[in-house]
Amino acid sequence: MPARRTWYEHRSEPLLSRRAFLRRLANHGGLALAFVAGALLVGMLGYRWTENLDWIDSFLNAAMILSGMGQVSPLATDGGKLFAGSYALFSGLVVLVVTGLLAAPVLHRLLHRLHLDDERAEGGE
Repeated sequence: MPARRTWYEHRSEPLLSRRAFLRRLANHGGLALAFVAGALLVGMLGYRWTENLDWIDSFLNAAMILSGMGQVSPLATDGGKLFAGSYALFSGLVVLVVTGLLAAPVLHRLLHRLHLDDERAEGGE
């Protein structure tokens, strides 16, 4: 049976080198940045279509809601109000996903290191 490729090293494998870990951290950071950029684009398009805001005002409103600061421009249409509420809920999920993406490599390395320390203490290495 061929070996299965996983995103992270198995607990029986050695700890990833510092250089490879930093590369993994950069990859996760790039993925998180792409996710935020995509979410910002969704917000900009939504404000553009529902409220007829120009691009800079659409950017400002989307960025403010995505960052948790709140609405800047007053909303005039029911569609805009529905979009803004939905986008605010979506933005909360984006924060959770991005936090998970950025924390996962660090937490995995910490847990992997603790597991290796436990094996050494038990004489299992």
